[in-house]
Amino acid sequence: MTRFPADASFADLVHDHRAALLSYTSRLTGGDRGRAEDVVQETFLRAWHHRDRLTPEQGSVHGWLRRVAHNLAVDGHRARRSRPLELELAAEHTEVATAPDHADAVSLTTVVEGMLGRIWPEHRAAVAEVYLRDRTCAQAAVALGIPEGTVKSRVHYALRSLRRQAECTELRGVSGG
Repeated sequence: MTRFPADASFADLVHDHRAALLSYTSRLTGGDRGRAEDVVQETFLRAWHHRDRLTPEQGSVHGWLRRVAHNLAVDGHRARRSRPLELELAAEHTEVATAPDHADAVSLTTVVEGMLGRIWPEHRAAVAEVYLRDRTCAQAAVALGIPEGTVKSRVHYALRSLRRQAECTELRGVSGG
């Protein structure tokens, strides 16, 4: 392994170690050349600030550079994992963003409310507790003041009725009626 002689210039250090360090950091960054170059640049910046440590008496210069580069690459990986992914917009997608169209949701809500209005009020209440308020059958039973088995039964019959309504609506839509 190469050692940095005490009387050599910093430019010689960079010249002697840059290619090997770039190859090493490219592997650490999964082949991302830009990130690898950033790691190498930061490594040499830290080397500049710690020139006094880069002597044969202190140990392998190449080993020190590799350890610093490794730590920087790992820190960069951890930092990217801890924040949301940043995406670049493609040129064709940089135009004015449009607001989402809520017409489908409003239409669906109207259809569902209409269908729920055609089932027994007791069944509608059970469906509302279980599906719209996201409660378990046990929680719905407590809220409605009825046994859990009754909630299950009412939900079962309500869903069966709603399914039939949906099939009839679909058939009328297909036949043009």
